[in-house]
Amino acid sequence: MNLIIKLSYQASRLFLLLFKPMTVGVRLLMLRGEQVLLVNHVYEDAWYLPGGLVEKGETLEEAARREALEEVGATLAELNLYGVYTNMKYGRSDHIVVFISRDFSLNGQSDHEIKALSFYPLDALPYNISNGSRNRVEDLLGNSQVRFGNW
Repeated sequence: MNLIIKLSYQASRLFLLLFKPMTVGVRLLMLRGEQVLLVNHVYEDAWYLPGGLVEKGETLEEAARREALEEVGATLAELNLYGVYTNMKYGRSDHIVVFISRDFSLNGQSDHEIKALSFYPLDALPYNISNGSRNRVEDLLGNSQVRFGNW
């Protein structure tokens, strides 16, 4: 099953690169005290901030709330805009809107795409966290006022 999901994921990335050269996605900094929630997908080895693509007809807020519910079984109460970033690597034109939430509940269910989810101390992230996710946590720790630029 995981092999099928990995191959589907790679095929969808190729499709997006060829036929949808610009994407808009959301990511979530979900904080509990001094810990951040990260997810590990079945098709990737790294840890990421939860999130995904914005669907047609969906607002950014709706996408963030949907992705939180789908990926980690979270209902978000508080949700605030954190920053907007761009990823132009590998021929992409990805735009990522990051939200922050400190007030949410988890129902214990996660998406079939999620291999694991875990809270990590902000100052002790896993070694295999994605660069973009690490950068956003480092921005948060450094109280960065610049919340736009490269992912």
